[in-house]
Amino acid sequence: MTQNTTNSYLGMELLRFSTAGSVDDGKSTLIGRLLYDSKSIFEDQLEAVKRASIQKGTEHLNLALFTDGLRAEREQGITIDVAYRYFATPKRKFIIADTPGHIQYTRNMVTGASTANAALVLIDARNGVTEQTCRHSYISSLLKIPHLVFCINKMDLVDFSQEVYERIRNQFTTFAELLDLRDIRFVPVSALMGDNVVKPSVNMPWYDGGTLMQVLETIEIDQDNDFIAPRFPVQYVIRPESTEYHDYRGYAGRVAGGVFKKGDTVRVLPSGLTSTIKSIDTANGELEEAFPPLSVTIQLEDDIDISRGDMIVKPEQMPTVSQDIDMMMCWMNQRPLQLNGKYIVKHTTREVRCVIKEIHYKVNVNNLEQILDDKIVRLNDIARVTIRTTKPLFTDPYRTNRITGALVLIDEGTNETVGVGMVE
Repeated sequence: MTQNTTNSYLGMELLRFSTAGSVDDGKSTLIGRLLYDSKSIFEDQLEAVKRASIQKGTEHLNLALFTDGLRAEREQGITIDVAYRYFATPKRKFIIADTPGHIQYTRNMVTGASTANAALVLIDARNGVTEQTCRHSYISSLLKIPHLVFCINKMDLVDFSQEVYERIRNQFTTFAELLDLRDIRFVPVSALMGDNVVKPSVNMPWYDGGTLMQVLETIEIDQDNDFIAPRFPVQYVIRPESTEYHDYRGYAGRVAGGVFKKGDTVRVLPSGLTSTIKSIDTANGELEEAFPPLSVTIQLEDDIDISRGDMIVKPEQMPTVSQDIDMMMCWMNQRPLQLNGKYIVKHTTREVRCVIKEIHYKVNVNNLEQILDDKIVRLNDIARVTIRTTKPLFTDPYRTNRITGALVLIDEGTNETVGVGMVE
């Protein structure tokens, strides 16, 4: 599957990236600088931020206000919610998730980073690698974000020192050896001054790795999806009422993995029945093949009882079919996780009930040690747990497929999302 083939279906390539870092490392300012210098700000937005900057008494344009959209954020000067922003350059489209830096908002970071191709982790050049840097890097590793870009910010406050940059890079590289990180890059920047964000810095001639924008435009993401094991969760069964199509029965959804081709032999889960793909349809006509993240409708040669929550796969590349699921979980609710508690599980398009069978350990995300003597899983804790579901789920390890390897826990009584899990 080539990038050109993908683009012929999807148009300009889209990169989703999240930001993370300690409080006041300059995440919102960096995103504001990206938007401002790439001329992605509307005139009315620019005027509003200019007025707000004057009201706050700042001598320069407060770029952080472009992303700190909540009034509470602007008043406190911090990011609380996940702020999504959209912009494009001639080479690529972007969706930014600007996530909070505070420890108590870890769940917000998990939400913003869960669908990201890349994560920008900011490090204050004056402080170096902190506990929050380790926490955010571990969560990025846990979420299997393919590309991590470490922006060593506020280089203007350390006289654009190459020695400081090298020391921080070496410091984190040692910690990164403990994590499952595939692609790591480092960029020294000054978000406030604009050095190495969109325009190359004249103050750091010793750095030749490209600006942050150049890195974001050139990261190879066409292989970030799983093109190996075919997975098609059925979202909706299409049965047109029109007499012209009275024999039509199609299964609509988004391809979660692998490549499906017309004529392929497939198996339907949980029934285990097999059939052959008759056609792959879209609103723009029929396709010869479908792959992530295309949304299509698949017709089969045989009349099989299929409904929402079923999954179409290849017989020779089966997912794990089980009611006992081991996973790493980030807890997102004020009420602690209840051992033997009952919850609703949403996995792809399938919804079942489950019970918390075992809590193995919690993780100290600052040093990656396992916590065995305290198994009370509280808000923002990350723990390894086992659940047992009322019906089988069709899963893959999260490291190979971030769609079929992820699930959500919902409280039956309040309908609140209380946890997210990554299948081991």
